[in-house]
Amino acid sequence: MAKDTPPRWDRKMQQRLARGEAAALGELYDRYASLVHNTAHRVLEDEAAADQVTREVFGYVWENPDAYDPRKEGSLRAWIARLTRRQAVYRLRQAETRAFAERGEGSTEELEQKVRRAAVAARADYIVTSMPAPLRKALELAYFQRRDYRQTAAHLGVTEEEARRRLRLGLQLLSTAHTRPMDGPPPPGFGGSPL
Repeated sequence: MAKDTPPRWDRKMQQRLARGEAAALGELYDRYASLVHNTAHRVLEDEAAADQVTREVFGYVWENPDAYDPRKEGSLRAWIARLTRRQAVYRLRQAETRAFAERGEGSTEELEQKVRRAAVAARADYIVTSMPAPLRKALELAYFQRRDYRQTAAHLGVTEEEARRRLRLGLQLLSTAHTRPMDGPPPPGFGGSPL
């Protein structure tokens, strides 16, 4: 994953895209393609569909660089991740609705639960990969290696208080994956969106 991008880089990239510099799109793709593809794949669980969403996201960014507003969207990375989640969830809902109609089984409630779970999982993945390395490492030790805060502190070479602080902050960030309302539909003219 790309490291935090400085706001200056984001502004310069947006300006280059607005001027139609194809090299800028290539750089943006090189930096964020794995984020976009992995997020889409996490939601859709389908390689071809994730490839399609990846093309749609970068196509949208190329055609609409002025849609990015750093004051509202935050970093360019966050904006691209949000576009990806929205488009992937839109595609999942579309595919599941078709399958629901063909099978004639299940309910719209089940469909919405599946879409919600996929969106939350994609957001959680993004949060974990975006958080500062010290927080991420503490969470990985506690979750995957089942270490308590004392063991985490010893492994990281920090005080127990610092280990507790890192775990608490990491969990607070991760908890927003469940509490934040699902992003709305894709923006107008975005990859097959009906808007």
